[in-house]
Amino acid sequence: MIVEPSEAVLARTVEIRRAIHRRPELGFEENETAALVERELDDLGIRHRRVAGTGVIGVIEGKRPGRTVALRADMDALPLTERTGLPFASEVAGKMHACGHDAHTAMLLGAARILAAMRETLAGTIVLLFQPAEEGPGGAQPMIDEGALDDPKVEAIAMLHVDTRIPADRIGITPGPVCAAADELYITVRGKGGHGAHPHAAVDAIPAAAAMVLALQNVAARETDPLKSVVLTIGTIAGGYRNNIIADVVELSGTIRAFDPEIREGWEKRVRRIVDGVSAAYGVKSELRVLYGYPPVVNDVPLAQAFSEYLQRAGVRVERLAPSMGAEDFAYFALRVPGVLVRLGVRSERDGAVHSGHSPEFRVDENALPLGIRTLVAFATGVASGEIPLA
Repeated sequence: MIVEPSEAVLARTVEIRRAIHRRPELGFEENETAALVERELDDLGIRHRRVAGTGVIGVIEGKRPGRTVALRADMDALPLTERTGLPFASEVAGKMHACGHDAHTAMLLGAARILAAMRETLAGTIVLLFQPAEEGPGGAQPMIDEGALDDPKVEAIAMLHVDTRIPADRIGITPGPVCAAADELYITVRGKGGHGAHPHAAVDAIPAAAAMVLALQNVAARETDPLKSVVLTIGTIAGGYRNNIIADVVELSGTIRAFDPEIREGWEKRVRRIVDGVSAAYGVKSELRVLYGYPPVVNDVPLAQAFSEYLQRAGVRVERLAPSMGAEDFAYFALRVPGVLVRLGVRSERDGAVHSGHSPEFRVDENALPLGIRTLVAFATGVASGEIPLA
């Protein structure tokens, strides 16, 4: 069912979005945001409970039989200093909603307002998941561990993510892989310090680390099927003391992104071989530490296709976007039940909403919020009623 939000719903959605934007909170610190969500759910007569510290689960029970469908919004901000100049810019130093989670939370509350008003005719049960810590260390799995998908038993799930790649009058739905796995690597290179004038009496960790950075690019350039996507980025390198001292320790950190499980399972062995080989060639000792992060997000193909067609029949402009090498812990929900990550276009040259997420200049075109609310309500009511089939 496609429902147009009323002016009152839209006004409240914008008000909530701006209030959250002013008071950004990092992962598992979303105390003000969670309290705001709880107050809104109380006003709407929606029963709710806390999970995972700052996570909130709301449940709307329709009067008609149907499926149980979940809608998820993340609530956390990023450790950035905002440079948008907006009148409702962040009031918290060094923190900013630079990825649109303020809009995600506000739109889900807007959808909740509509769904709560539909209880008498609503089919099934709608579960509202307000999740902490998507930007890290990850709030989806803790919510799942505390029953987010089991009480009540969820049969399908969707989320919206704002996207400045597409204009504010359309959405993006891509069946299959949409976000990559995000894993981390940390390398410590140990040599022997000494005077810069006598390099032969030392073992310089810096050229060994530099050689490692270059050699590791072979994982993507020469050791991966070119028809499959993989990114290996060394993001930090730190070492040395001053210009005439040979460094004894250099530390590197990086990330590797892939969609294919086979690539993800094999990259550590390849990286370790390269690190060990360069270390032997340069006479240093090295340690590699690996942290496996979020798995890839894979949209349920039949559900994503059916939802896309459902929206298009209702006149919504739907694009099939290329997958992103960015990561999303919505992956854990989509591993458990059929899931769809939907991209909401928020690009506007006029409003300066052109910067990508994680930029201190990131903006959202608020004209996109009605479409976001309509999309969430459409998924909830369409899947719960059976209008949108599950395979």
